[in-house]
Amino acid sequence: MTHEVVVLALDPVNGYDLAIPSQIFGSAGGDRYRVRVCGLDTSPVRVQSEYAIVPDFGAEVLAEADTVIVPGTQLAGPRQSGELPSRVAEAFATIPSSARIMSICTGAFVLAAAGLLDGRPATTHWAHAYTFRQLYPNVLLDENVLFVDDGEVLTSAGLGAGVDLCLHVVRRDHGAEVANRAARYCVVPPWREGGQSQFIDRHVPDGGTDGTAPTRAWALRHLDRPLDLATLARHARMSVRTFSRRFRAETGLSPGTWLVQQRVRHAMHLLESTDLAVDDVAGRAGLGTGASLRQHMRAAHGVSPLAYRRTFRAG
Repeated sequence: MTHEVVVLALDPVNGYDLAIPSQIFGSAGGDRYRVRVCGLDTSPVRVQSEYAIVPDFGAEVLAEADTVIVPGTQLAGPRQSGELPSRVAEAFATIPSSARIMSICTGAFVLAAAGLLDGRPATTHWAHAYTFRQLYPNVLLDENVLFVDDGEVLTSAGLGAGVDLCLHVVRRDHGAEVANRAARYCVVPPWREGGQSQFIDRHVPDGGTDGTAPTRAWALRHLDRPLDLATLARHARMSVRTFSRRFRAETGLSPGTWLVQQRVRHAMHLLESTDLAVDDVAGRAGLGTGASLRQHMRAAHGVSPLAYRRTFRAG
């Protein structure tokens, strides 16, 4: 059955965020998704970039949604006082209890004002994290990640992270092959390394040509090898101390944390795309043994390698 996605544009809406779901889900192919953009009614909705859009649908289509997405917005109540306007609350009340709820960027303020994020992990644009915490102290905010998947409630960081979240949902729904195909069509990466922390002001790297990017690229080609900090620093022709400092400045992560993430991601790719035994996958990803791979995947994603393979090879 076609999955009904409804994007709720709340005045004034972020135009970039608004365009993401239609493009990503529409690129999944076939009749997997139907995406409709609605307002509270069919009146023009102002966009932050000084123009307006006229939605074809009003809030009545929310009652038919399998997934509801709230793009970034400057709606005063959620952004300034922590209150949900009555018309928005009435619209939210029509959403089926079985529906998946998602936000992009500052759309998380709306979900929080509706009480949907209390006690849950969530994220939003890093630049608005302080204000978010002041308004919604009961939300477990993490501004260092690109998105948070908490089951049927999902939130993404700013702007481009909405692409990451929508691709993740396609991947969750239909597997890696469909998500990768959608990403290729949209000319975007199917996943991005690191988290939102790499884009926060304090993590902007220094200029110059002696950064760690070439070493990161080299490491990704040799994940099956032993890669300790000294080896990485030697490849970058830096001292261990300088390499560690520059690496964290450019990625927001320590070299060890980054390397484990890349090894796990490579293992997940092998689980999706090959029939290799779990021990062989672990070896090719540089994680040593199947037991080590199981430990890392449960810690990072809460799932075993075989369960992950069953889920994503099925798609």
